[in-house]
Amino acid sequence: MRDEQLTLLALCALEGVTGAQWQLIAREASTPTGFAELVQGVVQERSALASTLRRNLEAGLLALDAAREWVAEAHASAERAGAHLVTVLDTGYPLNLRRIANLPPFLYVRGELHEDDIRSVAVVGTRAATDTGRQQARKMARHLSEHGVTVVSGMAAGIDTAAHEAALEAGGRTVAVMGTGILHTYPKGNERLKDAIADAGAVVSQFWPDQPGGRHTFPMRNVVMSGISQGTVVIEASDTSGARMQARLAWEHGKRVYLLHTLVEAREWARDMVQARQAIEVYDIEDVLGRVQSSEAIREAARLREQLALELL
Repeated sequence: MRDEQLTLLALCALEGVTGAQWQLIAREASTPTGFAELVQGVVQERSALASTLRRNLEAGLLALDAAREWVAEAHASAERAGAHLVTVLDTGYPLNLRRIANLPPFLYVRGELHEDDIRSVAVVGTRAATDTGRQQARKMARHLSEHGVTVVSGMAAGIDTAAHEAALEAGGRTVAVMGTGILHTYPKGNERLKDAIADAGAVVSQFWPDQPGGRHTFPMRNVVMSGISQGTVVIEASDTSGARMQARLAWEHGKRVYLLHTLVEAREWARDMVQARQAIEVYDIEDVLGRVQSSEAIREAARLREQLALELL
């Protein structure tokens, strides 16, 4: 772990620095001078959240060395489990994820994230999936994989598991975004699947390595699943499902939202999203493939945004 990576994580480990403050740290550190300013307790954003972070940094920077020691120990446990660190300070940080405002400052990764994972689509849905739903998820993931699209999902039971398994069976790449620290597996029965995904793709977590799952961690996982992909396909989802939440998040992120035709027929919330032009009703794989951008197009858009940001300094 490089010194600047260690310091970035130590800022996140300071007392009182939690939740949305991490996302603010990530935004600030992504600017040309932001990381150096954070270490001095300077936050450029003007908001109530920024004021809270500024106070916490001012109070906590004297304890930065102790935070660095704690982070180093946590990082060593992740390394022993075969994981490595990617932060917003690194060129290897996923480009799609950089495009959202609520990005995480770091990811722990088992396996490897590839540049071509820019061309990725999330396939998500309920844990309590029907047989038809699992078949639809498998078909969608298989076809995406056969066309060179990385399949992103959350490694949960039901639709997520079906999507990951189908992508692996098709010889494609798949990325699992965890709702726990990288040292845990949820559900426990997916330990072998987790290993297979790490061998053929990547398992990623935005949490401290030993963080257990909780009510707040899985919604945060949906943010990253949406952010790391170009768009989200929802197969089956109840009114209270995390997959429904991800559809909303993807729309808020400016990503494409694809809702399966059978889901639109079954759920009022899905019909409402389609009628409001917040989502696209999907009848077959071509409805998704025809809208997946090339890696080159996304890289060029990112280059232009970076150039504009530098010109505004």
